[in-house]
Amino acid sequence: MTKQIAVYCRVSSASQATASQKPDLQRWLDAFGEGVPVVWYEDRYTGRTMDRPAWNRLMSDLHAGKIAKVVVWRLDRLGRTARGLTTLFDQLPRLGVGLVSVKDGLDLETATGRLMANVLASVAQYETEIRGDRVRAGQQIARNRGTRWGGSQPGRLLFLSSEQCEQIVSLHQAGRSKSSIARACGVSRPTVYRILKQHDSS
Repeated sequence: MTKQIAVYCRVSSASQATASQKPDLQRWLDAFGEGVPVVWYEDRYTGRTMDRPAWNRLMSDLHAGKIAKVVVWRLDRLGRTARGLTTLFDQLPRLGVGLVSVKDGLDLETATGRLMANVLASVAQYETEIRGDRVRAGQQIARNRGTRWGGSQPGRLLFLSSEQCEQIVSLHQAGRSKSSIARACGVSRPTVYRILKQHDSS
């Protein structure tokens, strides 16, 4: 069986696009992937979980022995949880699969690359937690000022950041009720339903 290079792209929401990642990835393929079949995997899904449609397909192909190397634009495209990433970093060498992060200049097949990977995994989770803290602080300030957004009135504009959408999806995946998600995020229940519907259809 001829093994493939798996190129993985991810953005956090349906409103974003992977197009900005592809030129750098293609340049890497042109320089280092000559003669090796390439398969692309793309997710529009939060990085706070490793359970994503395209990523699950990639992992299935990886365990089936079809993949020689995984290439990503930046390490945080793989995910934003230190536990999920470090588990992956342990799995790949055992399966004989390499990992390259183009923008980070990282190759998991070297000792330095493995050290950098674990440091960057911790940084990715830290950035996610800080961003969440900032979103919640901003929401609290807005609530204190009497500001509301994302209401259920027909035609009312919805102003939610990608981080807020990620938070709604993550809380839903953690088993939280729609009402508790709405309270935690400072939005209405119809807004929660709308964001989850958009996520499921992406």
